[in-house]
Amino acid sequence: MGQHGRSAPGGSATALSAAYDTALLDLDGVVYAGGEAIAHAVEALAEARAGGMHLAYVTNNALRTPDAVAAHLTELGVPAEPADVITSAQAVARLVADRLPQGSRVLVIGGEGLRVALRERGLVPVESADDDPAAVVQGYGGPELPWGRFAEAAYAIARGVPWYASNTDLTIPGARGIAPGNGAAVEVVRIATGAEPQVAGKPLPPMHRETILRTGARRPLVVGDRLDTDIEGAHNGGVDSLLVLTGVTTPAVLLAARPEHRPTYVDADLRGLLTGQPEVTGAAEGAFRCGGWVAAVDGEALALDGSGGPVDGLRALCAAAWSHAGDGVCGLEAGKALARLGW
Repeated sequence: MGQHGRSAPGGSATALSAAYDTALLDLDGVVYAGGEAIAHAVEALAEARAGGMHLAYVTNNALRTPDAVAAHLTELGVPAEPADVITSAQAVARLVADRLPQGSRVLVIGGEGLRVALRERGLVPVESADDDPAAVVQGYGGPELPWGRFAEAAYAIARGVPWYASNTDLTIPGARGIAPGNGAAVEVVRIATGAEPQVAGKPLPPMHRETILRTGARRPLVVGDRLDTDIEGAHNGGVDSLLVLTGVTTPAVLLAARPEHRPTYVDADLRGLLTGQPEVTGAAEGAFRCGGWVAAVDGEALALDGSGGPVDGLRALCAAAWSHAGDGVCGLEAGKALARLGW
């Protein structure tokens, strides 16, 4: 299960799709970006499913309903049912429902995904601070969310109404690049009110609880592209993780990861589910080998020698960087080493 404070990426003699019963897959930056499937995702997921792995889709994006997400995945060629989708809207709705009686009014700052999740828990979504809400719930509302919605949240919070947020991801990947996420919108309300929301989404425990309750996973593998949500969430839940390099995390950011942000495995994309993971070994004092690469610390920089696949080189560099940093953050210069790998 989860290993905290890793000093190197882990290895697996068997394919990850066989070593774990359930893949808890992030969506944005992992399966799709900007609504389009990421390269190799459709084929890799089909093969993993055919081999017996249960696929569940776990997203901090609270905008769309599980029905809409499942329909979109199916349209992309990744067959999914609504029950396969777990959203931060569902997690925050359970969090609110645990604290309020059924029938309570909840001011919604966000999209249809939040409204549906709240209704499922017996809560009543309302649109105005003047509707006597017992809570404010904020989730990603898409690029067209009116600015006035933040004002409604601020009016209610100023009256002492408790404030909940589906998640605090500052960014969200799209077809044209990285855009502001719900966390940026939460900051607007925080600045206006001075209040702090209760947050449900990754990497916090309410989202992990929601995921396990809905999937029944016994040996899950979290698969994501973000260190501060997917990987930290796996760390907090005590389960293993696979970082794919198809989203927001760059190799340079990975090398500087804090202990709770270090994934169990690293791979280029979802094809990593279908293979074993090469072991990183100590090649010599202070040096680490993966595939044909050897990485070590050379003064104030990371050094890399050898040849082979770029991800093997990155794994070796991670071992050198994380071992050097211990429980801290690696500040060594890595530009030349990464350039050798094409990054």
